[in-house]
Amino acid sequence: MSVKTYPMLINGQSVTTDAVIDVVNPSTGQIIGQVPESTEASMQSALEAADQGFKTWSAMTPGERKKIILRYADLLDENSERIIKLLMAETGKPQDNAEYDFGMLTTCLRFFVEEFERLDQPVIHDPDGRFLHYMLRQPLGVAVGFLAWNFPLLNVGYKLGPVLASGCSAIIKPSTVTPLASLETAYLAKEAGVPDGVVNMITSSDHDVSKVLLKSDIPAMVTMIGSTRGGLEIMGNACSSIKHFSVELGGNAPVVVYPDADIRDAANKTVDLKFANCGQVCVSPNRCFVHESVYDEFVQCAKERAAEVEMGPVITDKARQFVLGLVEAAVAEGAEIVCGGKAVAGEGYFMEPTILKNVSTKMKVAYEEIFGPVLPIIKYTDADDEIALANDTEFGLAAYVFTSSLTNGLRAARDIKSGSVCVNEPHYSVQLAHGGLKQSGIGKDCSRYSLQEYLTLKRVSVLIEK
Repeated sequence: MSVKTYPMLINGQSVTTDAVIDVVNPSTGQIIGQVPESTEASMQSALEAADQGFKTWSAMTPGERKKIILRYADLLDENSERIIKLLMAETGKPQDNAEYDFGMLTTCLRFFVEEFERLDQPVIHDPDGRFLHYMLRQPLGVAVGFLAWNFPLLNVGYKLGPVLASGCSAIIKPSTVTPLASLETAYLAKEAGVPDGVVNMITSSDHDVSKVLLKSDIPAMVTMIGSTRGGLEIMGNACSSIKHFSVELGGNAPVVVYPDADIRDAANKTVDLKFANCGQVCVSPNRCFVHESVYDEFVQCAKERAAEVEMGPVITDKARQFVLGLVEAAVAEGAEIVCGGKAVAGEGYFMEPTILKNVSTKMKVAYEEIFGPVLPIIKYTDADDEIALANDTEFGLAAYVFTSSLTNGLRAARDIKSGSVCVNEPHYSVQLAHGGLKQSGIGKDCSRYSLQEYLTLKRVSVLIEK
């Protein structure tokens, strides 16, 4: 039985190469498609196409671009059923998760094209009254985006939304673990009328070949969603010329549960987020600090909630073995398994939702990003500084606090060093800025703050009185 090859999109054309990369369904372990292994020549073609595409797209009026972008979003919706089916096959996502993943792509396209119209270009006071000064926003240029596999289409939306709305062009490299649905959405950009070269999508597993994109002086921005190690490598290779960076990297999100919190509510919400997408979420709770007076109650509530969880698979067997290794090492050091802790027998890379208690901050499971279905619960006392515990990490992407005290909530929100802090309920939306501090990255996805990163900020002064 032959396996379909999904070509790259470069300058509006389908491009294949002699070498291919297999794409595997993690629910079955079976190959479901192939994508080309890009060459240096095809990378260079993508750069030249994006450069020309930027000139075409940025010269169009915002109104002209808006019509095309909204047509693109509508066309994606018309093809949603087959794209979601493909997304489920390459990721193992259940239906509702895949629908959310797809929906964020069209949501981003529509949000950013409307948000562009709301951006201000302020006039600046002139103390002598001789000049009219104002700030002019213009498209930045070509953006190169390296994307993660966990939410393929959401990640495409996070990048293509502001790229297209701002008048930039893009070369997008989806993860070769989950590239199929992303490529399908790129083909539809051309069908919707996006000019050739504005959206280019390439596939490559060779880091040396990808350096062609990074070392070129054509890109004005390099953006990424991925690990901190990957971000450091990409930023280092891109510094052959001056570029803008917007990178969302690793996380190690703390949860702080105060004794005055609604414990069942806190446990339910923490478990729901932890096991969403099988724990493969950058903002997933990674270290749960619970006050000793409510610790046992929280653990019991979390166990009961976890019994209701339905998850897809871990993305690869290698990733599953890493997560199982974290559990094994923690147990060897004194942690106890509350539930789960094992691989699920049968085909695919499934694992039981796992909760660990009596975890210490010195265990690897507490200081490394898990990226899998394991919730470590750590006890703290009145003698501990819970904010210091939350901040005891090189990462700072997301944090969660549960308390009925306004003082506790506001103090934690102020003092936890993280790009976002959610008090009493995790919440994410396209209009809310998303990004990290410390080693979790720079720049923002979502919101007007993301859009602004794809626009220059030019000061103009016009003499009106000599």
